[in-house]
Amino acid sequence: MSLNAFWDFLVLGLVLGCLYAVIAIGYTLVYGVLQLLNFAHSEVFMFGAFGGLLALTVWAPAADPAGAQSVVYVVVGLLAGAAFGGAVAYGLEKVAYRPLRRRGAPRLVFLITAIGASFFLYNLAGKLFGRNSLAMPNLYENRRVLTVFGADLNITQVIIVVSAVGMMVGLDYVVNRTKLGSGIRAVAQDPEVASLMGVDIDKVVSRTFVIGGLLGGAAGFLFGVNNKVVYTMGFLPGITAFAAAVLGGIGNVRGAMLGGMLLGVVETMTVFVWGEEWRYVAGFAALVLVLMFRPTGLLGERVGRTA
Repeated sequence: MSLNAFWDFLVLGLVLGCLYAVIAIGYTLVYGVLQLLNFAHSEVFMFGAFGGLLALTVWAPAADPAGAQSVVYVVVGLLAGAAFGGAVAYGLEKVAYRPLRRRGAPRLVFLITAIGASFFLYNLAGKLFGRNSLAMPNLYENRRVLTVFGADLNITQVIIVVSAVGMMVGLDYVVNRTKLGSGIRAVAQDPEVASLMGVDIDKVVSRTFVIGGLLGGAAGFLFGVNNKVVYTMGFLPGITAFAAAVLGGIGNVRGAMLGGMLLGVVETMTVFVWGEEWRYVAGFAALVLVLMFRPTGLLGERVGRTA
């Protein structure tokens, strides 16, 4: 338990937290607008990983890519993952949730539908892509690029951090500085008044799902670069990211970012102190402790009525 090891685990936690934060945003966006726990978001994440893998398989990278070539491959994988995630999220909203919303279905029906959609997508991916783990093509030589407080960062970790921070900053700008963001915030606050003011509720809800899907799919590709891609890969990151969204304050975008970073650090520091077997125990224990004293989460507030 040396000081160098402490910094290594802390940096690993921040990198993991960046991924959790990006995934958690998808949960918190949908909940903020619809007060719906979209448990199928973990499968959106998984399809994003397969989307990036398929794009790079079709456009086969060179045997030893380097420099600008590697950058192009990473960008292609990110865009393909985001596109797959956005498409799956759009289909979920259009096929599974919009008919229920138009019929005024009870909240429990939405929750059951989300779980059913998750199982459907989970098994569909297993049928389409097989049940075995698949590795991403070699996109670059994953060497050390810099050192922070004695902790080495490799290229994969830098790509994850830069991409995740870029997406979070971009989303924060969209939500708080654009017309679309104003519509999202208006629908989250009071959909009836927003509709009277000329906001197209269906369009805002659909775009909210797509934004969450784009981020989740891109996160799936980033996760797949550092791990194998398999149809079961969405479960643990999805559940943990949902916990991160609750920890930060479900419905609050910045809260999801904060919750993801904190949960990533808690998990890796737990591994550092007590070992891998306590990783998820400590993470969810931290969630319970926070909710005992602050039920709305760290940055959470009371959300408006459902759309």
